[in-house]
Amino acid sequence: MEPVNTRISVGISRLFPCSYIEGQQEQLLIIQESSLDSSLFERLLALGFRRSGDAIYKPRCPHCDACKPLRLPVKEFRASRRQKRTLAGNRDLSWHMVSQSSDEHYALYDAYIRQRHHDGPMFPPSREQFEHFIRCHWLPPQFLELRLEGNLVAVAVTDVLPNSLSAIYSFFHPDYDKRSLGSQLILTQIQIARDWGKDFLYLGYQIDENRKMNYKRLYHPYQILGPMGWEYGEARS
Repeated sequence: MEPVNTRISVGISRLFPCSYIEGQQEQLLIIQESSLDSSLFERLLALGFRRSGDAIYKPRCPHCDACKPLRLPVKEFRASRRQKRTLAGNRDLSWHMVSQSSDEHYALYDAYIRQRHHDGPMFPPSREQFEHFIRCHWLPPQFLELRLEGNLVAVAVTDVLPNSLSAIYSFFHPDYDKRSLGSQLILTQIQIARDWGKDFLYLGYQIDENRKMNYKRLYHPYQILGPMGWEYGEARS
């Protein structure tokens, strides 16, 4: 077995225009190692880092701290009335966890980006881009599929760690807006984390100023990482 790194090097990116808040400059702490132990990566998650491809990053912007790491203690989670309606409305969906991405996954991703995020940094989509930010050779992700009568309608790319799941990215069929498939993917990941005996589901960064990134506070209870560590946040309806 190859040895894994327990010591890591941290770099910092140049300043560049923020993808989430207009007019802001973004800067990242970046860790890029040839191999990394999953337990060490989980410790980095608990410090507010995230994964994109093989790289691990954390915002360190000079004039902004809008990106708040958020996680759900899954054993304490209680669905809201709206979330219970989402679960009830999607009882006809089946879920499967698979270990390989497919042409079917990419076709769904392509349609999702073109219709839902044509004004964002991931447009236009490409297969190379898709593979680059999802793939990780030292921690192969899992792919949570939601299917309706056998047809793929949603995918959540998920890292499975010793004590947690980490939601990397989700995409779904644009024609099924009324089903709230983005919410259903989170709710399914919460249930899987519970069933597998995990403690947390990491949802990435909550950005209150960005309407596409400010939904994570809807899952209760949640914890936000601040100067004093992880603290429970206020419930929102």
